[in-house]
Amino acid sequence: MIDETPSALNTGEPLNLGASGGAVTLVEGSTFCLSDRLGDIEQGTPYGLFYRDARVLSRWELRLDGQRPEPLSVLSPEAFIARFILRRPPRAGAADSTVLIVRERLVADGLRETVTVENLGRETTAVDLQLHVDADFADLFAVKEGRSGNGRAEVVVADVELLLNDRSDRTRGLAVSSSETPAVLPGSLSWRVVVPAGGRWQTEIVAQPSMGTQPIHSLGRPGEQYEFSEPSRKIAAWRDTATKITAGNLQLAGVLERTESDLGALQIHDDNRGGRPFVAAGAPWFMTLFGRDSLLTAWMALPLDVGLAVGTMQQLAEMQGQRVNPMTEEEPGRIMHEMRRGPASGAVLGGETYYGTVDATPLFVMLLAQARRWGADADAVHALLPAADAALAWIADYGDRDGDGFVEYRRATDRGLINQGWKDSFDGINDAAGRLPEAPIALCEVQGYVFAALQARAELAEEFGDGATAGYLRDRAAELRTKFAEAFWLPEKGWFAVALDGNKRRLDALTSNIGHCLWSGIVTDEHAATVIARLSSADMDTGFGLRTLASSMGAYNPMSYHNGSVWPHDTAIAVAGLLRYRHIPGAIELATRLADGLLDAAVAFGGRLPELFCGFPRTRFSAPVPYPTSCSPQAWASAAPLLLVRSFLGLDPDVPRRTLTVLPHLPVRWGRMELTDLRLGGAVIDLAVEGDRVTASNLPDDWRLITH
Repeated sequence: MIDETPSALNTGEPLNLGASGGAVTLVEGSTFCLSDRLGDIEQGTPYGLFYRDARVLSRWELRLDGQRPEPLSVLSPEAFIARFILRRPPRAGAADSTVLIVRERLVADGLRETVTVENLGRETTAVDLQLHVDADFADLFAVKEGRSGNGRAEVVVADVELLLNDRSDRTRGLAVSSSETPAVLPGSLSWRVVVPAGGRWQTEIVAQPSMGTQPIHSLGRPGEQYEFSEPSRKIAAWRDTATKITAGNLQLAGVLERTESDLGALQIHDDNRGGRPFVAAGAPWFMTLFGRDSLLTAWMALPLDVGLAVGTMQQLAEMQGQRVNPMTEEEPGRIMHEMRRGPASGAVLGGETYYGTVDATPLFVMLLAQARRWGADADAVHALLPAADAALAWIADYGDRDGDGFVEYRRATDRGLINQGWKDSFDGINDAAGRLPEAPIALCEVQGYVFAALQARAELAEEFGDGATAGYLRDRAAELRTKFAEAFWLPEKGWFAVALDGNKRRLDALTSNIGHCLWSGIVTDEHAATVIARLSSADMDTGFGLRTLASSMGAYNPMSYHNGSVWPHDTAIAVAGLLRYRHIPGAIELATRLADGLLDAAVAFGGRLPELFCGFPRTRFSAPVPYPTSCSPQAWASAAPLLLVRSFLGLDPDVPRRTLTVLPHLPVRWGRMELTDLRLGGAVIDLAVEGDRVTASNLPDDWRLITH
C-alpha cells in the first residue's frame, strides 16, 4: 500500500492516529469513520467520516451542558459498530456522576448514531445536549498527508434538518437529521431534555452522504436495532456461507472470530455486477480495491470462501491494462495497483486507477489456479484465462524490461511509486550497508511469484486439455528457477539478494523477502536449509514475528515502515513457505515459533493483528510496540491467521482431481482444530484435526483423502 513515499502519491508523512489506543476506527465496505474514544470527530485532526474517498464529516462533537463527557469504555462487537460509554462530569463537590451517556454508532453508507441519556440518580435532571457538525469534503489523500486545509461546507438549515454541501464540488453533500426534534442552527443540533430519576431519553441521529443526483440510501428503518441493520445482515450472510473454523485454544479462537468479522466488514460489493464481492485493503486509508493486497487477502481467505477470490479476480480483470499510459503506468496486461474515487484522485494518481505495481500481475495468475483447486466454478475460471494469458504476456513483454529473464520495475514518471513491490516506501529496498539502489530493480520475491504463476497457468492448461502449453510453461518455470539461483544467491552470506539493481548488482541485505521465495517454491532444497537458518537468527526473529530487515543491516530501524518492523502477513507468508519445506530440518520448529509469536502479538492487540508493529526484540519489551500509523483492521493482516491455520493443517484441496490433502503439524498450544461446512466445489466437508489424527466427514465417495 502507498505509505511514507516522497513521490507525488504521498508528499507528506502519515499523521499519527494514536495507534496506542487514542483512535477508534469503524469500517463497512468503502465507508469508514475515525474518532476519538469519546466518539468525537474534532476539527484539525485526521478524524472524520469518509465516503467514496472524501471526508464528509470533519466535525462531530457531542457536548453535555457545554462540556465534554467523560469516557468510560468503548465496545466494538463488529468492525462497523461501536458503543461509546460516557458519563456527565461530576459536579463541583461531588465524587460521582449519576448521568450515563451511550453513543451507539453504525457505519454503512453514512453514519447512524443513537444517543441515550440515562439518569441513574434519585432526582430529575435537566440536560443540555449539543452536537457540533461540519464537513470539509477533503480528499482522503489530503487528509492522510495533513494538508486538508480549512475547507468549510456550505451550510443550509432546512426546517429540522442540517444540510452541508461541498463548495468546490456541488455533487457532494451530507444531510443530518434526528428522530427527536432538535433546535437547528448552522453547524449544530441541540436538545434540552428533562430526564426523570431512573428514566432515559434517546434520539437517533443520521448523517447521510449524497453524490450528485444519486438518491440518498436509507441507513435503515428508524429505531431499527443495530443487530438487524444492513451491515449486520450482510455479515450474517457471509458467516452463513463461510467455513466455520474453531480452535481448542481460546486465544486463537478469538483471533479467528475477529478475522472473520473484519474480512466481512472489509468486503465491498459491486452492485452493478450482481453484488460481486471483493476485499478492500484496509482501514483507515486504503478502503478500496488494491491489486496486490486484495489478491493476497483473497488467497489467505480461501479456506473461508472461494467466492471472494473469484470476485476479486473478476473485478481486477475488468480493469486490466489495455494501453500504455505513463501517467497511470497502465500497460497492456498489467494488473492495477490502486483505485480511488476521491475529488483529487486524478491529480494524485493520474486518473482513478493507478497501475504502478510489479507483483499484482503474477499474483493474479497464481490465485486463479489456487481458486480452481479450492472449488471455483470451472466456467468462471475458464472465462478468466484470457486475463491470465495477458498477465503472462505483460510479464514477458513489459515486466522483463531488458530481456534478462527477470521482472524489474522503474516508475514511468516522477509521480509514481519509486518502489513497486510490497515494500513500497521510498527507502524500503536497500543493500546491507543501507544504500539505496538505482532502478530498474528486480525483487527476489517477484521472481518467485513469476515462477509460481508459470506453474499455476500450466496446471490450468493441463486441466483444460492443453498439454503442450502446460509443458512449455513448466519448462519456462524450471529455467527461471535455475537462473534465479545463479543470479540471486549469495554464497558468502547464505541468503538470497533482496534484489538486483539497474547495474545487476546484488543488493545483499538480509530481509523477510526470502520467506516469500520459500512460499513460491522457487528455492531449491540445496539453499533452503541455509535460508531457514538465517531466518531463525535473532537478527530476524523478534519473538513476535519476522523483521522486514535484519537488525544487523545498515538501514535497520525497528520503528520504520519497512526496515525492521514486523508485518503479520509477511510473517504468515514466511510460515507458509517454511511448512512447504517441512522436510528440511528446522523448518517446522521455526514456523511454530513464529506462529506462537504472532498469536501472542494478536492477543496483545486485543485479538486483531494490525498492519504492522515495531520490530523491537521481545527480550526488550514484553509486548509488541505499536507502529503509530498502522492500519487496523487491515485486510492481509486480518487474513494472516487463516494462512497460518491452512499451513499448519497442510490443507491442500484439489477439486478437479477430487483429492483432499491434510498433512498436519499443529502447534501444541492450538489444541483441536475444526473446519465445519468447508465448501469444495459441490462438496461440503467437515474436517477435524487433533495432533496427527485427521477426520473428514461428508467426504464424497469419489474423493480421496491423503493424510501422509
